[in-house]
Amino acid sequence: MIEQYLQVKEQHQDCILFFRLGDFYEMFFEDARLASRELDIVLTGRDAGQEEKVPMCGIPYHSANNYIARLISRGYRIAVCEQVEDPKVAKGIVKREVTRIITPGTVMDDNILSESRNNYLAAVIVENDANALAYIDVSTGDFWVSQFSGEDKDLEVQNELLRLSPAEVLINNESCLELDWQKPAFLSGSTALSNIATDILGYETARNILLRQFQVQTLDGFGLKEYKTAVKAAAAVVDFLQHTQKNSLKQVVSIRFYRPGQYLELDYYTRRNLELTSSMRDNKREGSLLGVLDFCCTSMGKRLLRKWIEQPLKNPAEIEARLDGVEELKNKVGWREELKELLDRVYDLERIAGKIGSEMANARDLLALKNSLVALNELSPDFLQAQSHLLQEIAAMDKLQDIYEIIDKSIHEEAALSLKEGDIIKKGYHPEIDELRDLSQKGSAWLMEFEAREKERTGIKYLKVGFNKVFGYYLEVSKSNLDRIPADYVRKQTLVNTERFICEELKNYEDKILGARERLYALEYEVFLQIRKSLSAHIKRILKTAQQVAVLDVLFSLAQAAYLNNYVRPEINSSQEIEITSGRHPVVEKTLEETRFVPNDTHIGGDKIFAIITGPNMGGKSTYMRQVALLVLMAQMGSFVPAASARIGIVDKIFTRVGASDDLAAGQSTFMVEMVEVSNILHNASKNSLIILDEIGRGTSTYDGMSIARAVSEYILEGIKARTMFATHYHELTDLSDKYSQVVNLSVSVYESEETVVFLKKVLPGKADKSYGIQVAKLAGLPQPVIERAREILLSLEKSPVMPAAPVLSQPSLFAPQHPILSELEEMDLNGITPLEAINLLFKWKHILS
Repeated sequence: MIEQYLQVKEQHQDCILFFRLGDFYEMFFEDARLASRELDIVLTGRDAGQEEKVPMCGIPYHSANNYIARLISRGYRIAVCEQVEDPKVAKGIVKREVTRIITPGTVMDDNILSESRNNYLAAVIVENDANALAYIDVSTGDFWVSQFSGEDKDLEVQNELLRLSPAEVLINNESCLELDWQKPAFLSGSTALSNIATDILGYETARNILLRQFQVQTLDGFGLKEYKTAVKAAAAVVDFLQHTQKNSLKQVVSIRFYRPGQYLELDYYTRRNLELTSSMRDNKREGSLLGVLDFCCTSMGKRLLRKWIEQPLKNPAEIEARLDGVEELKNKVGWREELKELLDRVYDLERIAGKIGSEMANARDLLALKNSLVALNELSPDFLQAQSHLLQEIAAMDKLQDIYEIIDKSIHEEAALSLKEGDIIKKGYHPEIDELRDLSQKGSAWLMEFEAREKERTGIKYLKVGFNKVFGYYLEVSKSNLDRIPADYVRKQTLVNTERFICEELKNYEDKILGARERLYALEYEVFLQIRKSLSAHIKRILKTAQQVAVLDVLFSLAQAAYLNNYVRPEINSSQEIEITSGRHPVVEKTLEETRFVPNDTHIGGDKIFAIITGPNMGGKSTYMRQVALLVLMAQMGSFVPAASARIGIVDKIFTRVGASDDLAAGQSTFMVEMVEVSNILHNASKNSLIILDEIGRGTSTYDGMSIARAVSEYILEGIKARTMFATHYHELTDLSDKYSQVVNLSVSVYESEETVVFLKKVLPGKADKSYGIQVAKLAGLPQPVIERAREILLSLEKSPVMPAAPVLSQPSLFAPQHPILSELEEMDLNGITPLEAINLLFKWKHILS
């Protein structure tokens, strides 16, 4: 057996081998040591004809998924080696094969996957003239590919990887090693890297892999005709899945080609700064835009909502179609109430389809599909009267009635979790199963009757029939009744208080019962596989319905958010203007429990494209600018917005330069990080972009920073001409409005009295004359002496740019060292010093002091 293990392990050296032995998965040698350490299980040994025992550890097969999840989360690969023949009929060593390889990007188990986000496997091909990125969630069949060219092709791939945060990335190693985005700093810390097999990197080989998978004669229908590098990346994904999954991948029925330019582009810094799907504070969903908008009832909807947030649209017609659907649902409370009740009963149809396609679905998965279809078929006929295009399409969706009927007729309502322990197939579906089940059930009745008869025959009240896998059926008798044991009982086992026996009549019937039960279980399993295979022919239909349900769920979620949060429908146009009345920050307003969020107006565009915003820290400048960016993003994803009204001219890209921190891993200071972000903006923004700049130049000297800030502003005004909002404490920049008519000055208002300062959070036209930094320091709790000294310095600086000396305190510090001149004076004998010595000392002290 160890020899068989070593042969299998030789072919899967990069995996931990789960080797099936009966009811356990065993690991040996280094795999055992590693698994013992990572899973905290006992390391033992096994005799293998060697001087020392072979290191070994094992886990029960029925709980393997929990252990696999822990190993996968730490980046390991698992090769699952199963027994592929019945040990009872095997001649010699039981035949075993690796039936699947589980890697971070190929997980199918619900216990490992997050229901609310996709688990992507990506492949990157880097060539001289183009890069390509393909990615798939194998659990849903969601498959996309893109190709990049030009001088920014590396940056574009990097940005997409950061958006996707894939669990695993396949790379063509020779070309990828030098690229920055391969470094861990640009990927999730848990992202696994694997090499693409070199034999599929030729175009014809790659093309044929895709033709076979999609069962087509040309790839033109997928939009891949002109994109050879993209074909290679997509083929790398399919080839890797075929190698690891060992099945037909019937859920992978299509691939979609896209260009990032189809969507409103958001780089990594913008997604982070705007806190779209997680907060910067703790990286959790709460405190993000997703957390505010997510009222989805289904897992499919939650995943799609995340995509809509991360990839807002640029096509006005597509945006309006979404807004129409949201508006219709927002206005119909009854529809929303009905939808919530129905959608709450819909399971994850995408992942159920994925399991069916990958031959991993069990009976309960099929029941979940059936029960979901029951809910969808209860959708009110009123939905057929929907006015919006998206809702009309959804109302007419394929309800999969034939699939419902197949499952309803065949699968037992209380089906067991295991496929090989019976109770799967419904009575009346298969005559032979009914016959075997009847025989098995009659066997149970016979056993009860036999037990009663033996009690009466022997006079032993404590006598019962039991069963285990070692002895089969047996008779158990208490030791106090051993003197009544009849002669035809044969002792098989002695326990502490009882003894176990067999007899000829019981063994004869056991053969009949167990034979029927084994045949029943085997036949039920065989019939279930036939049913599952028949359903796999309808994968494309199931996925289409699942996608429509996901859209319905997202429209419901956005309508619910709009209704509960008092959002309005934005007006979308192709102008260069953003005009918002009483806009509110969607996340911040939800976190304010004791105070009311102060709404603000925005008008940027037309002849005023550049807003310089001055005012105090804590005055609300950053919140205001992010609010504008979020409202634009919400409008273009198809959501209503928190405002009294909003007119949004389509934006192609949003850039944010907000805050900064050291990137120690890359050896970059705060200022360097800031300049890298600004450089990215200046190189990639267009006239149709929205730029948010929250301070520039704080990480260097005042004059350096001011110079850079002004130069950046002038570059945007004269060259890019993008809509821009720039918050700054360099009040000198407000003078730009004298030179450029496109500049408008805004400030956040403050109420000031002798005792206190109140930040009103209201943005008004005009310049700020103070920054109120000392008042903010006081609110932060700095010691009073520091506050008072700061005020003295500020007053002096406002009169003169020279830093004033600190006032002499009446009481010297107890711990300050005494000046050496004072020490020398104290020790000097004034009566004994000559005039020449005195003059020399004065020159000496003057030299020291100067």
